[in-house]
Amino acid sequence: MSQDVPRVVDAVWRIEGARIVATLARVTGDVGLAEDVAHEALVEALEQWPASGVPRSPGAWLTTVARRRAVDVFRRRSVQDDRYRRLALELDEASDLAWEPVEDDVLRLVLTACHPVLSRESQIALTLRVVSGLSTQEVARLLLVPVPTVQARITRAKKTLAAAKVPFETPEPAEWAQRIASVLGVVYLVFTEGYAATAGDRWIRTELAEEALRLGRVLAGLVPREPEAHALVALMELQASRFAARVAPDGSPVLLADQDRARWDRAAITRGRASLARADALGRGRGSYALQAAIAQCHAVAPSVEGTNWDEIVVLYEALGRLAPNPVVELNRAVAVSMASGPEAGLAVVDALADAPGLRGSHLLPSVRGELLARLGRVEEARSELVTAAALAGNERQRAVLEAKAAGL
Repeated sequence: MSQDVPRVVDAVWRIEGARIVATLARVTGDVGLAEDVAHEALVEALEQWPASGVPRSPGAWLTTVARRRAVDVFRRRSVQDDRYRRLALELDEASDLAWEPVEDDVLRLVLTACHPVLSRESQIALTLRVVSGLSTQEVARLLLVPVPTVQARITRAKKTLAAAKVPFETPEPAEWAQRIASVLGVVYLVFTEGYAATAGDRWIRTELAEEALRLGRVLAGLVPREPEAHALVALMELQASRFAARVAPDGSPVLLADQDRARWDRAAITRGRASLARADALGRGRGSYALQAAIAQCHAVAPSVEGTNWDEIVVLYEALGRLAPNPVVELNRAVAVSMASGPEAGLAVVDALADAPGLRGSHLLPSVRGELLARLGRVEEARSELVTAAALAGNERQRAVLEAKAAGL
């Protein structure tokens, strides 16, 4: 039995962790304290469960123990205020069997972890830590940064929330759109880094993308009337469906035109299309994630690159560019235009982006320009652009692809 306890504790924490921390944060009003006492309860479980056995309701046991630890903290601080008395009263009245996590508490936890007072880096680290329930070491591995850096970000985030006296509550209606947008942005940033890593020696970091997708599903369940939450899940499902075909056995990237579409995950495509349909069914129009999901859906249902509805993709990119102007969106539109109307038309769009600040220093612009120049037969110019792109690429796998293309010309 004792050999199984660490695995049981880990499983319980992955499933119940966010709810436990959320419940404690609601009662204590302090996210940092809630996470600290929850982890103390985990340590106690590792010590007691091998002898006493796993309780019938592990989440309730952990929450009750963590509440007692919180009471001890308040006693040590000599804070005999309403918060302490309420916590003590709830502890006296609570029983393991009566404990039930409140989903709204989890939503408050997500919104607190992504509060605008925090930097984006801190939002990501804190979300992965307190909402996903990952250890500091796991977060560091996912973000490809040293453990002390992650620890510093999480500690700073907790101190910032405390200093700003951020309440553990659902925001006012006027703040709702901004806060949800911030949460969705954090989840999507985590996913995109997994989908196409900006650094390192791996093209795809599936564990990071999968964690983002899991977070997205949780969020969509918490805010079922938010179309963009469903749309983001749709986008991630549809993009993740291609993972198996996007990497060769040696780890090198396989581009869209060369992918074996039989290896695409049809179940993920079905789930993604269903999530997009749910977003559309809410009848509030398509936002940026829904438009991106619609583009991904065009690729997912096409039999080949040549059989893709590029005209529809161009229209979707035009709508996305008006809704959320971004030079990367415009660059993607250029690729779609080149497929729908020829490389010369696409090149005209790319050349108009030459001075776009958002693309300065990025490998994206010269790599797309090199591809289009190659299709036009302007080989020397194409080679020069691809060499430039390779020098700017931060990911080793991406750099190797660009260097191979340049050499091939």
